Amino acid sequence: MNAQDKAMGHNKKCAVSLTYDDALNVHLDNAVPILGSLGLKGTFYLSGYFPAFRERVAEWKVVASKGHELGNHTLFHPCTGKLPGREWVKPDYDLGNYTMQRLVDEIKMANTLLEALNGKTKRSFAYPCGDTKIGDSSYVDKIKTEFVAARGVKGRTPQIDEIDLFDVDSYVVSGQTGEELIALVKQAMQRQALIVFLFHGIGGEHSLDISLSNHRKLLHFLKQNEKDIWIAPLVDIAEHAKERNQKN
Repeated sequence: MNAQDKAMGHNKKCAVSLTYDDALNVHLDNAVPILGSLGLKGTFYLSGYFPAFRERVAEWKVVASKGHELGNHTLFHPCTGKLPGREWVKPDYDLGNYTMQRLVDEIKMANTLLEALNGKTKRSFAYPCGDTKIGDSSYVDKIKTEFVAARGVKGRTPQIDEIDLFDVDSYVVSGQTGEELIALVKQAMQRQALIVFLFHGIGGEHSLDISLSNHRKLLHFLKQNEKDIWIAPLVDIAEHAKERNQKN
């Protein structure tokens, strides 16, 4: 690839994807309104069993209609419970207690649920807790036909030919300032790379949280620099990367 081919696309210096995990009330109440006011599109990774999904289904349908991606985060958010700090994982939803068939079926049913909301069959996936295995067995290859890409949790900024579509790097946001997040975007611009932000709480509701003001600072910076930054749902960036790398 020459330097031009390494560019992230759309004649921009970098690509940014804003992703929000776990179908929280604060996503509907705090994130969606500011994204809408700035004309920015994000990816919302939804777990179908979570209360703010079940109780606000009609609102998530509206989110989809506004051009945001509804991504798959499984139905029950199964994670490996035996790891340190995972005392909160319930035995019923401990990945260690799942069979491979149960997990794959759950992921496929979550896709059916999301398709019923937005009519789309192309979407991305986010591994709950970043876990990709049941015991020693990876489930990654078993879901590749279901998705364009899957987001992981490694904090890196890959160039277009470095993107692993089924382990897309992302920065977990928890307590950083707007300035710190903006600095990461500037680094990605210098590298002509992709940066994915992984949000949970937006002004509360989750232990991994960013304040409303710092979230706003990042989004306003992105909007102000839109001529140099491609801001898009992860599925769109992944499809572009897949096409570009197939050509090369």
